[in-house]
Amino acid sequence: MTEHVEWSEPEAAAAPASAAVTPADTADAARLVAFGLQPKLQPARDQEYADLLRRYREDPPFARLADAVATGLGLIVLEVSPRAGMAVTAAEDSVFAVRMGDYARRTSADGGDRFLHGLAHLAVAAMAFPRPEDLADDGYIGRVTVNGVDAFVRQACHRLEERAAEQGENTDPVSDAPGLEAAWRIWARRSSTGATKDARRLAGSTTGIVAKAVTFLTESGFLQRTGDDNGGTYRTTARYQLQVRDMAGGAAMAELLELGVVPVTDGTPTLLPPEDTDDLELAADAGLPFHSA
Repeated sequence: MTEHVEWSEPEAAAAPASAAVTPADTADAARLVAFGLQPKLQPARDQEYADLLRRYREDPPFARLADAVATGLGLIVLEVSPRAGMAVTAAEDSVFAVRMGDYARRTSADGGDRFLHGLAHLAVAAMAFPRPEDLADDGYIGRVTVNGVDAFVRQACHRLEERAAEQGENTDPVSDAPGLEAAWRIWARRSSTGATKDARRLAGSTTGIVAKAVTFLTESGFLQRTGDDNGGTYRTTARYQLQVRDMAGGAAMAELLELGVVPVTDGTPTLLPPEDTDDLELAADAGLPFHSA
């Protein structure tokens, strides 16, 4: 009598191992990463993109291949989903990394203004997502305005200046001092708007700096412009929420929020009265959405 041995399970387990990665698979994975590098492209409006996202979620070997392609390009995958697409951010050594020096050159800012531009980006992120639960909620949409961000920073500057005076520290702006602890002093003394002879906002004014920041974020697919009130109104995208989550552990952003200067969430420039908190200073170069120059 012949004994029958059941081999179906080992054969099923061995099948995936025999499947070789083809050049077409690699091309598809690279194509998905390329879609992820186009932050304004929405999966719902591109069938190929949507199909590749579905394959990523349903085909683990393909997902690992796409992750490997991203890693090889110096990219960090933040999320792959229908709402955000393939959301990636650049590691410090990536060719896709945006550095503060490069951004400052785009905005025609001199070396002393680079910290002001960094502070503007930090403030936009803090105002868009003022509470931890806002970052945790995938359905949350933050709203900011140019004037609101400037008012937010000026109120934070006022709090920091008060504390520096109480401790007998020098409150004069030191333009060549490194880090954000000098930037807040310069910001407080910079004109909020200024104007050219034809009434245009000066690029070097603080609202001009904020406007540059939100324009850059809009062009990068992180914000969407919704109106012209209060210097320009904007709403956040899923990609920006993921980006801010990635930088939320930075000391500067945490300390800026902990100052107690909490903006209302509809983006208007109204600020709640600050509450007393422990003394804090902005940490140098922490929490910026750029790599150091």
